[in-house]
Amino acid sequence: MPKKRSGGGLTTTQQAAKFLGVAALSGAVLAGIALPAAGALGLAAKGTVEGFDEIPSNLKTPPLSQRITILDNEGGLIATDYSRDRTVVPLKDISPYMQDAIIAIEDSRFYEHGAVDLKGILRAMNRNVQEGGAAQGASTLTQQYVKNVFVEEAGDDPDKVAEATQQTLGRKVRELKYAIQVEEELGKKKILENYLNITFFGQQAYGIEAASQRYFSKHAKDLKLEEAAMLAGLVQSPTRYDPVNDAEEATKRRNTVLQRMAAVGDISKDEAAKAAAAPITLKVSKPKSGCITAVSGAGFFCDYVRKTVLTDPIFGKTAEERTKLWNLGGLTIRTTLSPRAQQAADDAATSKVNKDDKVAASVVQVQPGTGKILSMGQSRPYGLDQKRNETVLNLAVNNKMGGSTYGFQVGSTFKPITAAAALEKGISPAQTFDTPWKTSLPLDTYRTCDGGPAGGGDWSVQNELESEKGSFDMTGALGKSINTYFAKLEQKAGLCETLTMAGKVGYERGNGKPLTENPSITLGTTESTPLAMATAYAAFANRGTYCTPVAIESIKDANGKKLPTPKSSCSRAMSETTADTINQMLKGVVEDGTGTQAGLTDRDNAGKTGTTERRVDAWFVGYTPNLSTAVWVGSDGGQKVPMYDINIGGQYYDKVCGGCLPGPIWKTAMTGALNASETPSFNPISVPRAKEKEKDTGRDRGRGEGGNGGNDGKPGTADPIGGITLPPGIIGGNDGGRGGNGP
Repeated sequence: MPKKRSGGGLTTTQQAAKFLGVAALSGAVLAGIALPAAGALGLAAKGTVEGFDEIPSNLKTPPLSQRITILDNEGGLIATDYSRDRTVVPLKDISPYMQDAIIAIEDSRFYEHGAVDLKGILRAMNRNVQEGGAAQGASTLTQQYVKNVFVEEAGDDPDKVAEATQQTLGRKVRELKYAIQVEEELGKKKILENYLNITFFGQQAYGIEAASQRYFSKHAKDLKLEEAAMLAGLVQSPTRYDPVNDAEEATKRRNTVLQRMAAVGDISKDEAAKAAAAPITLKVSKPKSGCITAVSGAGFFCDYVRKTVLTDPIFGKTAEERTKLWNLGGLTIRTTLSPRAQQAADDAATSKVNKDDKVAASVVQVQPGTGKILSMGQSRPYGLDQKRNETVLNLAVNNKMGGSTYGFQVGSTFKPITAAAALEKGISPAQTFDTPWKTSLPLDTYRTCDGGPAGGGDWSVQNELESEKGSFDMTGALGKSINTYFAKLEQKAGLCETLTMAGKVGYERGNGKPLTENPSITLGTTESTPLAMATAYAAFANRGTYCTPVAIESIKDANGKKLPTPKSSCSRAMSETTADTINQMLKGVVEDGTGTQAGLTDRDNAGKTGTTERRVDAWFVGYTPNLSTAVWVGSDGGQKVPMYDINIGGQYYDKVCGGCLPGPIWKTAMTGALNASETPSFNPISVPRAKEKEKDTGRDRGRGEGGNGGNDGKPGTADPIGGITLPPGIIGGNDGGRGGNGP
């Protein structure tokens, strides 16, 4: 039995036998001899000769994994993403030095022989026998190309990679056969082009364009002689000859390539010597992949786009198909992101909340009438380094798309939905209720959508301040965010009708589960997301037509072919009159209600404040006819942080309210995103008011625990100064916690 050398390699006899076998096999293939499926060579292993007589189409034009380019709505770059960094280029865009160098060092007789080089096999066999090892290979450039195609197809699957590179005669036969057919159908130039685009050059660079950018920060067409020689030398062993980690080894290998180029006549000896004397001068560009590279804080939007491709059936019936599409890459994705709006949202989110604060801020903007998401900003930067306060949790969206498990209670920002349901039922905006500071309402007077009672017993509801009592109409109750009014309005409009309206404007829970048929929903107890709230309010701005949110405008594959993309689906949620009425009533919120600190002075605008139980969430959601923006501030960790006696963004708050923190953030985002020359107006409409002046001496701050409003869960704050109306922002709000809500 032959023995292995001490180094563990094959003996001289074994090397000779191996190359003789390959030589004989090559001769048989070249001679066109039909090989049996089973026989002395043992070629019947599964997968080695199946389909032997037909060349797979992917060998002609392999689906090479390339980078994905994500663009904004003006064509500007947001980010790039790839599983393999590669940009395919034609041969004319590859330096002639590079073409000559790779041929000289890998297959100097490339243009002289066919797919299999018998001279090369015999020469390699002779040298390896003389040197007692595998000093020289015998594979042609075409054979290497075929092998690379199979490796590329294997992707990151270690089992498939092992199968594609296994050292068996069966695999070698398959490569030889395909190499012959590739030569016949593609020709030398195309094979060279494909080879240079598929080959791995180390440092995460696949293909010559990516390699040229990685090591020299230039295009492949601009490579100089010594640069091309260095890159050609990498192919044999990208790790061993890596110039970043071992300049000495890389220089030796580069000079070997230069000598070989001179030996075959590609360059003169003087040119080779001059190039060899030059030190390797790198200009390394670090790999930049993924949403962490996104501009203007758009990492969260970028990730939303990625998850859209990975989850929407339009991109593939199965998760595996969609993942394959993303990993293959080569996509150019033009998104709905407005660079102006995104910069404004990013500036706004970080203007009042610091990245290392106990709480976080989220800003999302949607275009009414189209559903296009124009921005997603967040106070914490996108990334994985928690020490730098980075996060990949997208606070604007639902759990499926990378958001929190449930979303966040929305507080009083839900009240306009109840108002819309009431108007649709024919209830007048002038409808008044006797609204005491606190009240109890029988749960069986609220009917679920199957006609049954919402429960037994009473539902206790209260406002924060004892002064919040008297008679209010719908406009006044929205402006002051009166809990007890909306509990009674929902009772009159119908719980089912309110839930139905919520569904029509896209109000959804963060975990994707159906809305709970609980009367406290009118006070914002059911969690949702900033994106859902922005799109819901966009329906008001769009005069009652709701459009589902979309983030992608178009996608082209690597060949420039357009792919189908998700489209916004628009449907009427309410009459134009109802929407116009809501718009006029919510104008009052920013003019003289709880949102005066947010109001814009140069255009029509409307909105609603909201805070929740213990002030763990604070909201402002508002809009103009052409832009809807939702702002949320609150706890993004496992522990909810009550926003009392707290420093946020370097400013002290005795208690945070929707109008005093999210409101100014909203104003900054809106002002930066909107064009000063475009000031559309809401459709004018006369909104009936109650004849009797309502008593509205306070602001809704109900805490809402199980419907029990009150003093924000903090003792000693109820009715602190006996019914005197305070300037906006002096007292915060707590509207929506599990049953109560405020501004």
